[in-house]
Amino acid sequence: MRLETPLTPSRIPVAVLGATGAVGQRFLERLARHPRFEIAAVAASDRSAGKTYGEACAWRLPEAPPAGLSEMVVRRAEPDLPGVIVFSALDSETARSVEPRFAQAGYRVFSNAAAHRMEPDVPLLVPEINAGHIELLQTQRRRRGWRGTLVTNPNCSATQLALALAPLERAFGIERAFVTTMQAVSGAGYPGIASLDALGNIVPEIPGEAEKIESETLRILGRLDSGAVVPAEFPVSAQTYRVPVENGHTHSVSVLLSRKAAAADLIDAWRGFRGPDVEGLHSAPERPVEYVEERHAPQPRRHAGRRDGMVTWVGGLRPCAVLDWKFTVVADNTVRGAAGASLLNAEFLVRREALESAGRER
Repeated sequence: MRLETPLTPSRIPVAVLGATGAVGQRFLERLARHPRFEIAAVAASDRSAGKTYGEACAWRLPEAPPAGLSEMVVRRAEPDLPGVIVFSALDSETARSVEPRFAQAGYRVFSNAAAHRMEPDVPLLVPEINAGHIELLQTQRRRRGWRGTLVTNPNCSATQLALALAPLERAFGIERAFVTTMQAVSGAGYPGIASLDALGNIVPEIPGEAEKIESETLRILGRLDSGAVVPAEFPVSAQTYRVPVENGHTHSVSVLLSRKAAAADLIDAWRGFRGPDVEGLHSAPERPVEYVEERHAPQPRRHAGRRDGMVTWVGGLRPCAVLDWKFTVVADNTVRGAAGASLLNAEFLVRREALESAGRER
């Protein structure tokens, strides 16, 4: 089934590329309990193809592998897989060539890779913030002649920063923002960084990470104008550190607002922020951003996994002597920042296409 097949069945078959890696495993764990999507195929590198998933994969998640997954045969990442939707957990270098082949062949591709995020006709989607950017798919199909589509979710750190900033940008405007990220070792994949580098240590400057945070955050918060994204105009400065935390990224953020506001106003903005375009979808939390009142919060161990890992947690709001306000942000980097984000994007597009189809039939 390809693009000409509407996304209307009660159960939609999907495939996962890069299925044996850390993010691929998180995709499969969440897909196994999804009410609309069912796993039709798993694909990975040539060295894994032809083996059963149990033979090819060293399962790293604390949850047991989904029933029946170990017996599935791993296929090559070629566009002959069953299914309508493809979730890509490929590394960026591989994704650069593989993902367009699937989109050309008619699949809806939802990518966690960085390879195509900043291309002008590819939506970099956080649907609670920029659902309208999905309109770029019209330009994408026209320019590239694809029967399918390619949608990306952002870098994990950019996702949680954008979700924390979006309510403030809408309510008060932002003049500038500074963020220091303390990123969990799970963000480096498996095996990630050497234990002798990670244990009892902090590793500065994650390669390429600050640049992604700075550029992707502004693209997410930008506006769509004449079929192109105009990035938000305020500067973002990022510094990145790898810390000995297993899961959950922590950001220390300072902002200068365009309009002065009291602490209570900022908290109200976060608590009032909703995602009307994803309301009721399986992966969408009721509130995508939650403010935590207690001291010494949020913390990755205590908060990142709450609400099924899809909420961005904010706390510790206090005045900043250099800018206006500073606060702490925590989110689950493997869920809200990776697999869960792609699933939510797919759910959003499925519902959108169903509504458009219903509208054409009336």
